[in-house]
Order: sequence, then C-alpha cells, then structure tokens
Amino acid sequence: MAGLSVNVDHVATIREARRINEPDPVTAAAMSELAGADGIIVHLREDRRHIKDRDLWLLKETIKTKLNLEMASTEEMVKIALEVKPHMVTLVPEKREELTTEGGLDLIANKERVTESVALLREGGILASLFIDPDIDQIKTAHRVSADFVEVHTGRFCDAEDRVEEEKELERIITSVRMASKLRLGVNAGHGLNYQNIKRLLGVNEIEEFSIGHSIISRAVFVGLDQAVREMIALIRCETIRPLNT
Repeated sequence: MAGLSVNVDHVATIREARRINEPDPVTAAAMSELAGADGIIVHLREDRRHIKDRDLWLLKETIKTKLNLEMASTEEMVKIALEVKPHMVTLVPEKREELTTEGGLDLIANKERVTESVALLREGGILASLFIDPDIDQIKTAHRVSADFVEVHTGRFCDAEDRVEEEKELERIITSVRMASKLRLGVNAGHGLNYQNIKRLLGVNEIEEFSIGHSIISRAVFVGLDQAVREMIALIRCETIRPLNT
C-alpha cells in the first residue's frame, strides 16, 4: 500500500508573505507526522523564496519519519545536502521565475551533471531520487545514472482538460512506473494531486509513495492540518474517512 509524504513548502510561503516567524513549516511537519504522514518534503530553492536553511536543519533534527529534500542539481545544493544528510534527495529542475516546479528534469540533456550529483549523494549515504516526466526514455536514463528512486511527474494528468487527455496521461504514468519497477527503481509520484484525482492512481501498485503539498495545505485552511492529512491517508488506504472532532 502506498504511503504519503507531505510537502510543507506552502506553509513557508504563507510565512514569507509577511516575512515573519509564523506559520512555521517545522511545526507543520510535526503535525503531519502525528496525523500519520510517512514522510516530509521540502524544496530548498536557490533564492530561498519559502523554505530557509534554518527550516531544513530543524527538520533534520526533529522529523521522526523521513525527510525528502527537493533541490536543483547544483554544486551549492549538493554540498548542503551532504551536510544535512536527509533521508532522500529528489533532484528537480528549477527556474527563478516559476511559481512551482514545471515539468520533470530532462535527464538526457543533463545526464553528466545528474550522474555526478547522484554519485555524490549516494556516496554520502543519501538516497537519490529524480523528478521526471512519465517517459520511458527518461526512466531508462534514471536507471543508467544509478538513481535509487524516480518521482513521476503527475502534473499533466492532473491538468488534463478532458477525459481523453486524462486517459492518455494516465496510461503514460502506468507504463512508466511499470518500467521503473522492472528496472528495480523505487517509484514515487506527485505534482498536482488532490483529493479527487488521486483516486485514479490508487490502483497503480508500483507507486510506493505519493508526494502531496498544495491540496493538503489548502484543505487545512478549512478543516485543520491534522484532519487534512488524515483525510488524504484514508483515501490512499481506501479507508472510511474519520469525521471531524471524533
């Protein structure tokens, strides 16, 4: 059964809107774990627009499950990762002007740099994951550069404008994760997943963990973070959702 890692970047985004000390993503991570999350994700960006170095170090010290650090494949970020030593690093593409990560990392175009980063991370005892589009060639390249995991980008599936496009993107995801599993890569999936569209992916048994942030934090505005995380876990586990205040 797939697990759930909660991305707390958007809690930091709210904090940075006022440039004060609250809400604290470290507190949000602890609450998510208490609600049953299997892991916590943060993206340390070059411009530090939301998650800060302080957050990363405190999360490393306080998280009881596992910490997945999303970051660009740069010398600066690899150095930070080797110092902090999260459970896993997920290499992602990064542009200063983007609101959120747009599309997967092109491993074919960046093979040399990614290969070097993966090797350094693994030598440092950190699992190396690559955030890539559901594409067979990208999956095969992930295997060639010796990644431990891939995180399959589900954004196009989530943003599909009609049922035909949705089915096409779902088939791409299924084909890709099955290939990854065949190559003995661990498989995570994320980007754009919410309480509705995730239901179509629950039967894809090769997916080991879902990475979800925005929809959980958005739901938390109305029902609280504990309830929002528990509701998502119940969906993933096909359990009856616990009513509020029980």
